[in-house]
Amino acid sequence: MTYTKRLPKPVVEQWDWQLHGACRGQESAVFFHPDNERGPARRSRQARAKAVCQACPVIAQCRQHALSAREPFGVWGGLDEDERRAIFAKRSRQEHRRAA
Repeated sequence: MTYTKRLPKPVVEQWDWQLHGACRGQESAVFFHPDNERGPARRSRQARAKAVCQACPVIAQCRQHALSAREPFGVWGGLDEDERRAIFAKRSRQEHRRAA
């Protein structure tokens, strides 16, 4: 489940970027995997979602939201779940090294 305390406060200006997303009106199934999707089917679906993201005028805002909110599922800002987890892990290792 998404940790909502990290989410920005509900101010229209902070969420207005979503109105301009290339994904608006697209089937959510392109961005979120169905149960038990694996292998080539998953990679193909993710590639379709990422292609939409690459043409999106608000890709940076979407990616920032996904990383700030630690979105656990789907393609957000051109990053899939595994790519976001790798970013979180890298940040954690860097923070651990700084603290040591």
